[in-house]
Amino acid sequence: MAWLSHTVAEATSAGTLWLLALVLLNTLLSRTTRERRMVVTPLVLLAMHAIMVLVLGVLAAFGGTGHTGVRLAALIFGAVAATTALGSILFNQILARLKLPVPRILEDVVVGAASVIAVLAVASRTGINLSGLIATSAVLTAVVGLSLQDTLGNILSGLALQTDDSLHVDDWIKVGDVVGRVKEIRWRYTAIETRNWETVIFPNSMLVKGQVTVLGKRENQSTQWRRWIWFNVDFRFPPPEVIAAVNDALAAAPIERVADQPRAHAILMDFKESYCRYAARYWLTDLAVDDPTDSAVRIRIYFALRRAGIPLSIPAHAIFMTEESTQRESKKGTEEHERRVQMLANLDLFDSLSPDEHAALAMGLRYAPFAAGETLTRQGAQAHWLYIVESGEVAVLIREGNTEKEVARIGAGQFFGERSLLTGEPRSATIVAKTGVECWRLDQAVFRELIERRPEIAEEVAEVLSRREAELDEVREGLGHEATRRRDSKLDLVARIRGFFKLEG
Repeated sequence: MAWLSHTVAEATSAGTLWLLALVLLNTLLSRTTRERRMVVTPLVLLAMHAIMVLVLGVLAAFGGTGHTGVRLAALIFGAVAATTALGSILFNQILARLKLPVPRILEDVVVGAASVIAVLAVASRTGINLSGLIATSAVLTAVVGLSLQDTLGNILSGLALQTDDSLHVDDWIKVGDVVGRVKEIRWRYTAIETRNWETVIFPNSMLVKGQVTVLGKRENQSTQWRRWIWFNVDFRFPPPEVIAAVNDALAAAPIERVADQPRAHAILMDFKESYCRYAARYWLTDLAVDDPTDSAVRIRIYFALRRAGIPLSIPAHAIFMTEESTQRESKKGTEEHERRVQMLANLDLFDSLSPDEHAALAMGLRYAPFAAGETLTRQGAQAHWLYIVESGEVAVLIREGNTEKEVARIGAGQFFGERSLLTGEPRSATIVAKTGVECWRLDQAVFRELIERRPEIAEEVAEVLSRREAELDEVREGLGHEATRRRDSKLDLVARIRGFFKLEG
């Protein structure tokens, strides 16, 4: 067992126990993913140091040669292990707890330089003449420097990128035609992940020498990026009407990943051969999801223009050739009118109207489509019209205080807003489209023409409305005082309707 006693003696002289304690302390303190590299490296170096110490013990016990070289190797492994462990504790524990993050490249430079100094100090203590080594290394450094100019340039550029705080991991940047998120900044390169699931490697020197655009960044502001949605509308439609229709739709209900401030809005950008060029501008809050958010905004614009009766423009040189186009258009118009008449005839609110009266109302209906998520009307709003749902589904929401509760769903063949149409009262609920919805809108002006010709319609619709509210009374009573509307009698409703439409008698 002589070799064991010699090994213990060598370990004591090499400070192995102190080194073991330091490396174990670093291992216990380090838990995050980023620190694993600084944990594994000291452990490997400690293992190499222990092997060299064990070899020294065996050589001492059996009279072998080569003690000096093995001892030097053991001391070098131990010095580098101690330096690496101390660097890990300093950068990943002490400075991290003080909230003083240090770029990884700077950390590597400091630890690397300290390791070189430690190795030179160990070599000097063992009696090695460093003057010849320094002279040789100077020549070697010159040769290596000339052959690795590009690599060294990238390394120094990477150090500059992190020390000047111009780029950070997770920043979205644009370099040339490439747009992506910075995944990591390494010694030689910076890796950028694109939205196409690609990782593009840029040499650091290219980023330092060229132009780099950091997206969505402004001092003391949250991360958000302005996007442009272009659309064209014919000259026949006044720009204020187009802009108002789009702005109202963009502001009516939140759109996921679209910032509240600055508000999304439309502007007139240019005049072309046969149309006006518009753009809707919004600020994207999640830069990774640009195309889907653009699509959601385009859908909102499309339905807003459809509701306003404003079609998107087509090229002026487009020619459509269809035989008997006049007859076809007349046939289509007749079929649509008949569909509207039948839709009105199926509503119990208008059961008492004659076919001619149904036809008169059908002529005044306005097509009003909505995209999923859009708000059709808000509780408390003044909106004197009725909606008839032809397809899709909407949710009825009642707000009481700070709480909004869904109380019903309305689907195809049903209607809402009759109270506002007939009495002019504010909306009693908020209506939100759960799916894409196709509605027809009946305005007060259209109904006024009918009721002025036959005032007794007031009593007929009041009877239906009173009965309809009686059926819903039980549901409403459970919603609280603010959201509950007292069911009016037929006579009260008749008086309200006559007063709203200023009918005599």
